[in-house]
Amino acid sequence: MVKRITVAFMRSISFAILLACLAGSRANGDVGVILNESLDSSVEWVTGSGHTAVYFSRICPDSPVKLRLCRPDEEGSVMSNYINLGEDQRYEWNIVPLNLYVYGVQDTRYRPVFGSPKIKKLLEERYRDRALSAYCSGESCMTSDKAEWREMVGAGMSRSMYIFVVETTVEQDLDLIAKFNALPNENHFNGVTRNCADFTKDIINAYFPRSAHRDLINDFGMTSPKAVARTFTQYALAHPESHFRVLHFSQLPGTIKRSSEARSGTEQLYHSKKLLIPMVIFAADGVPVVAAAYVLTGRFNPRHEFETHPAAEATQVGNQIHAVKSEAGNVSADQLEQIVIQDREEILGTPGEWKKYHKLFDTIVDDAVREEIVPNRGYVNHIFKRLDEIGAPSADSEGSLWMDVRSRDDSSRVGLSVNNIFAPGSDPRLAFELLLARIDHVLKSPKHSRETMLEFKDDWSLLQYARVRISAPSTSTRYTATRRAIQSTDKSD
Repeated sequence: MVKRITVAFMRSISFAILLACLAGSRANGDVGVILNESLDSSVEWVTGSGHTAVYFSRICPDSPVKLRLCRPDEEGSVMSNYINLGEDQRYEWNIVPLNLYVYGVQDTRYRPVFGSPKIKKLLEERYRDRALSAYCSGESCMTSDKAEWREMVGAGMSRSMYIFVVETTVEQDLDLIAKFNALPNENHFNGVTRNCADFTKDIINAYFPRSAHRDLINDFGMTSPKAVARTFTQYALAHPESHFRVLHFSQLPGTIKRSSEARSGTEQLYHSKKLLIPMVIFAADGVPVVAAAYVLTGRFNPRHEFETHPAAEATQVGNQIHAVKSEAGNVSADQLEQIVIQDREEILGTPGEWKKYHKLFDTIVDDAVREEIVPNRGYVNHIFKRLDEIGAPSADSEGSLWMDVRSRDDSSRVGLSVNNIFAPGSDPRLAFELLLARIDHVLKSPKHSRETMLEFKDDWSLLQYARVRISAPSTSTRYTATRRAIQSTDKSD
């Protein structure tokens, strides 16, 4: 059993190793365009544009507003700007560690199993206390939900994202560090001429001149996140020496509203009924023009680019190909292609593989219902919601996340992080239910918001171990306060 959990734990940090591989040797760093999906709120409800930021593998925060080269144990960073970060000074941009941006924690072992507004708020406050206190001391900055520094913490709870990555040199990174540390960090945000996409475009062009630009036709003269991602991808594909690849981070399962695919201007008009119907009524003559512009010049599918150029292709597979060539001399194109295909399938999974897991999961749920571990199949669909309603998240001194659940008679708790979901004091049944809900969510997700097969196999290993734990004699007859509270919620629904 110890061996099983050790294997599961080692697999659970494989994605962190993948991130570390991106940084690779410090002879070559990376820069990337981050394309965040749309939240369908505020202006994004109309535009569907999403958000964009910049990823660095070799540049890290010396502070939220100063840059330095990363140390060997660091995994890079994300720099972004917003309408108003809400801090004591009107900074144009902040920079945070990559893992903190995606998961809300710097060490991926502590990343939460599921996301909720409560958990995200907890992680935001921890970051403010530990890193942002000198820049965020005003009442509004500390308490307002509109302070957009919060968007830099656990963004992966709110939306899925793609990162379009190419290699950089040390000289390029040092030049950017010197430039941004010397320039005044003052906010001059303008939605038309100086928005988040303009900010990202200017940084990318500082590395590779004219590699990213706006799409005057499809975005009506403005710069959109998708246009920057599309034009940068076109540039990278035209320069194979850049070792282009794409990362994908799916939105964390949980109770936060699901994000939607980012769109350009004409694409939003083409696909969105809420805009297309009024346009048909009031500007019918423009509909064919919009459709033609999008179909002929504006199409760009981030998911397709990810499937064609998954992140490991330029690191793991690239290294494999180099090793094969070095040891065996001439290697056939078919052999090299097979290496690429195998690696791609390992990351993405095949349709048959996903179908197999669907069937296996149905069997696990059916067994859990028959053994009265869960009351019925529909119960799994509401586990996150019910836990969020009756539970309170907390973090211990080491950064591990917990959910405390109280009823009238008793209380229970469960670990919310990969490192402590099976820790002493973590309710075994509730851990099993959380993993059931996570697996169920992933299997139901569309491709653009589904995690990779590498991540899913980590989840699957944890679920299998959780199932073994609750079958043990010491736990098989133990019904916790959490179970009673949740079942009472079922009866009142």
